[in-house]
Amino acid sequence: MTELNEALERYRAWLADPSIDEETKRELRELEGREAEIADRFYRELEFGTGGLRGVMGAGSNRMNAWTVGKATQGLANWLLGRKGREGQPSVVIAHDSRRSSDAFALTAAEVLAANGVKTYLWPGLRPTPQLSFTVRHLGADAGIVITASHNPPEYNGYKVYGPDGCQLVPDLAEEVIGHIREVAGFAEVKRMSRSEAEAAGLIVWLGEREDRAYHETVAAQSLRPELLKSGAGNELSIIYTPLHGAGNVPVREVLRLAGFGNVRVVPGQDQPDGGFPTVKSPNPEEREAFTLAIEQAKREGADLIIGTDPDCDRMGAVVKNDRGEYVVLTGNQSGAILVHYLLTALKEQGRLPANGAVVKTIVTSEMGADIARGFGVRVDNTLTGFKYIGERMSRYEQTGEATFLFGYEESYGYLAGHYARDKDAVVASLLIAEAAAYYKRQGKTLYDVLLELYETYGYYLEALESRTLKGIDGVRKIREIMEDWRTAPPAEVAGVRVERVLDYLPGLDGLPPENVLKFMLADGSWFCLRPSGTEPKIKVYFAVRGRSREEADAALGRLVGEVMARVDNRS
Repeated sequence: MTELNEALERYRAWLADPSIDEETKRELRELEGREAEIADRFYRELEFGTGGLRGVMGAGSNRMNAWTVGKATQGLANWLLGRKGREGQPSVVIAHDSRRSSDAFALTAAEVLAANGVKTYLWPGLRPTPQLSFTVRHLGADAGIVITASHNPPEYNGYKVYGPDGCQLVPDLAEEVIGHIREVAGFAEVKRMSRSEAEAAGLIVWLGEREDRAYHETVAAQSLRPELLKSGAGNELSIIYTPLHGAGNVPVREVLRLAGFGNVRVVPGQDQPDGGFPTVKSPNPEEREAFTLAIEQAKREGADLIIGTDPDCDRMGAVVKNDRGEYVVLTGNQSGAILVHYLLTALKEQGRLPANGAVVKTIVTSEMGADIARGFGVRVDNTLTGFKYIGERMSRYEQTGEATFLFGYEESYGYLAGHYARDKDAVVASLLIAEAAAYYKRQGKTLYDVLLELYETYGYYLEALESRTLKGIDGVRKIREIMEDWRTAPPAEVAGVRVERVLDYLPGLDGLPPENVLKFMLADGSWFCLRPSGTEPKIKVYFAVRGRSREEADAALGRLVGEVMARVDNRS
């Protein structure tokens, strides 16, 4: 049966299903005769990727809606009840961000869990994803759910599942949950209890100020130089902050206040939650455009530092003044290198750097931070893309004692210091980047000055990321063809540099789980990596070079990107 026939069959099944409400069916009937649209909405079930379940909102099996959320939650409930057995009642914590329907999807999940006898802890308003990770651990819950699509465009939403350690489900556990979801034959099998009934039965419990305070105080305690901030250095630093209409406004400002930063101003118009993200093209702190209003305000007020967080407040971007007084957005790799250096320097000075300390990063993250860490005698471990793998490594360290986790980060603006959570946390990253800026300001330096010093010491590391969006059934096929092309016919050299090694992670490599990723290591120390996105219809290509000067690195990066993307585009 072709993918189109399968899609049409699912489409008709939804129309015939008595469990599905009439409003949804009206939306589906309007698609009659539009086979391409029907195919895109129904050619598959939403799948777990690096960020869990994520897709465009609307009616259909390949869309985020109350029905796909309900079915996923019923499968999760069955999984939890099977694991818990007779040991007691399972419990789940649920959080959501500012996206459209996030609150409704969160309540849907809670009502399905309640109908299955699973106790659910729920916030009445939006909270950051890392706070969910912390609270699962803090309350000793069996699982967590976050309704978010991170920094995706406004039409997206998503559903991420966390285990009892506060870490997103890694592949083995995710496959177990997916198996239970697939066993839910139809929406009639999805149980549902009303909110009022669930509250009366004690199956929905609302969280509040006490749980918020526990998180805020725990994150503030990750400060490395609290005495510096108490001496007034925090007030000397001028900070502009933007939550980009997301969940970060309250926790970031509160943690900065607790730590001793009294000169923080929020960008007007971006402080209130809004799932339409009306002031930006994309609520992504990786993109300079997202900081347009913040940079304008910083110029007017002469701010030292701009901080931005994405809608669910797990990614942090920083903007600093360069040597010409212009505001520049640091890349995730640059912020990561600065934070690694700042953290390890502070721990060493304080005599708190453990002999078995470890920094964990992903395979597509720059080697600059790794080289800095090794310079301090700190172990560096690599994981697959997705912070869940860093969280998994943290839990392994805790169980085996083989290493002491110090810092985890990825090039896509995700950072974590401390052991209180198992996911990237833009709140602690905001604290530490602000503290580093205050520390170096006392020395007459900006963060950009520090970055240049690190380049002089370790080499000029430059990175780039290119992506191609390929939507629908044809897009899936094209992405598959691109990966197959590079896998079956790897180049002997690229941009005049010999390819020394090809790392194919599909069968599993270096003890990591299988993943459809190809990494090409070149003789001059540069590399590039091809990886289909786990959350968007994209293929991503990562590049990294190292030069003796900025000019040399720039030229090498341009040659590498140009030649690789010419071949990628020829197939897409």
